[in-house]
Amino acid sequence: MALEGRVVVLTGAGVSAESGVRTFRDNDGLWEDQRVEDVATPEAWIRDPTMVWRFYQARRNQLLEVDPNPAHFALAELESKAESFTLITQNVDDLHERGGNSSVIHMHGRLRSLRCEETGRSEVRMERGDLGADFVTCNCCSNGSRMRPDIVWFGEIPMELESIYREVENCDVFIVIGSSGHVYPAAGLVNLANSCGARSILVNFELPINGRDFDEVHIGKAGEILPSLVDVWFDS
Repeated sequence: MALEGRVVVLTGAGVSAESGVRTFRDNDGLWEDQRVEDVATPEAWIRDPTMVWRFYQARRNQLLEVDPNPAHFALAELESKAESFTLITQNVDDLHERGGNSSVIHMHGRLRSLRCEETGRSEVRMERGDLGADFVTCNCCSNGSRMRPDIVWFGEIPMELESIYREVENCDVFIVIGSSGHVYPAAGLVNLANSCGARSILVNFELPINGRDFDEVHIGKAGEILPSLVDVWFDS
């Protein structure tokens, strides 16, 4: 069935994983003997900012080592063909933009930018000197305040929620790609879309916990099946 009207896409970690983005979580669920949750919370930043900084600097440096995969390019093609298109991502990398998407909402923040602790302003900071072990200071304060990762940590409110809810409430088609269905509020957006009369579509490596909430389900790696799905959706 062809896609018509306003299309909203939500992507999760599965899309980035196909580009080789590491989870920084060992088989035992730990990162350097720390639970990932304990290096990704406001409390952890207060308790041990050096540990948190090292964790996120490793992730920021990894952006230089990965490239978009066929799923990213298929989403760029989808954007070019849709009447109206918005991409919401739970991912904090820049692979959607590098793959060609221009209308992207990063609900969990971005690795490419850092946020001033004093003013809350974000700056893209990806020069060599921004990616080392030392803390980075901002350009917005007269004396340069310390910056934190521009990331939504556990316990913090996702970014641009008002815009996200508005886009989902008004869409005609809602597509979720590469998401586990465990993380809220993102996992609940399909229910919002369904309640507003949208057609809901899932593209995922396996059936997630909320998989039965979708009208249409496609199981497989996004990079392998999404390009052909986009062709079918717009050649119908």
